[in-house]
Amino acid sequence: MSAEMLADKSQERYAYVVPVPMGMESITARELKALGYDELRLDNGRIYFEGDLSVIPRTNLWLRTADRLLIEVGSFSALSFEALFEGMKALPWEAWLPRDARFPVLGRTRASQLKSVPDIQSVAKKAIVERLKQVYHVSWFPEEGPLYTIEVSLLKDQAFVTLDTTGPSLHKRGYRTLVSPAPLKETLAAALIYLSRWDTNLPLVDPMCGSGTIPIEAVLIGRNIAPGLRRTFAAQDWPHVPQRLWDLARKEAKDLARREKSLEIWGSDIDEKMVSMAHYHARQAGVSETIRFRTADVKKLTLPKALGTIITNPPYGERMGREGEVRALYEALSRIHYKHPDWSMVIYTAYPEFETVFGEKASKNRKLYNGRLLAYAYQYVPNKANKTSHL
Repeated sequence: MSAEMLADKSQERYAYVVPVPMGMESITARELKALGYDELRLDNGRIYFEGDLSVIPRTNLWLRTADRLLIEVGSFSALSFEALFEGMKALPWEAWLPRDARFPVLGRTRASQLKSVPDIQSVAKKAIVERLKQVYHVSWFPEEGPLYTIEVSLLKDQAFVTLDTTGPSLHKRGYRTLVSPAPLKETLAAALIYLSRWDTNLPLVDPMCGSGTIPIEAVLIGRNIAPGLRRTFAAQDWPHVPQRLWDLARKEAKDLARREKSLEIWGSDIDEKMVSMAHYHARQAGVSETIRFRTADVKKLTLPKALGTIITNPPYGERMGREGEVRALYEALSRIHYKHPDWSMVIYTAYPEFETVFGEKASKNRKLYNGRLLAYAYQYVPNKANKTSHL
């Protein structure tokens, strides 16, 4: 690509798309507004906004509840494969893809005439290649350079084309390297903490912490540590995004961290192997000195102070086979709730009879997806907090 094509475009405006798990759109929108991006359009599972190139490093580093950051390349009607080819070929791919770019094409389709995803991907790829041939005057592309993952999404015969700036999903912070059964995604753990309205001056307890995701995310939130500081992103290798923007974004994140902030965070689990895994993940995240992990049965839980917040994702259905064991856990949580009425609680579960077993209707509940699994966040707040809860 010529020097002119690679000129600094950091002040130009671009259209961005943030895919989010269903039910978390308003939470991620608050994150974006906190970063200074106010003009947002929310849709089911997606948030749209505009900004300059600095959006790419800042949002990738800071967003806790989003899946990734996409750039909108274009959209057009695609009632036939010919229309898809011509529409893809008409897009200005040379504005993004250098000669050596790796550009895999992903596809999806719903309620459209074009139903074959492999064919959609193949036709779209051929169209991009034809466009680049005309620009670079070559007949073959080695695809050995930076990664530009392209997605062509068809909905009701409209093609929506994006570039992925993130790479591996944003829930992959880099600290959770060991495999545990039915893990809670980091993005969802962060969302539960935001929904709890946790006061960072009070204790936070997860009595069924598994591999430690909720306590670890709580430290990152409580100390304002950007979740992406320990990982890399696809767009870091793009020549269009100046390295100085990444340097500035990382400096901003490090400057805003409150690493000396005192926090009281507890995590426990009945499974000693899970507690060991939680310790390891906390060390990987650089927060092991802050969280008090221990092996303990939730039925014997003692809370450290008169006020605080419990956030937990107890086993259910797919994670535990026996109905009696599941009910016993929820009954134990209910006893904790009645014994400590000034503690707030957020319990995330897909168990359909949760409120019946718990013995009380939640103050609020919210539908949230963990991957493809639908579950609910049930919030129980002290009476004095009912008017200020916004779950």
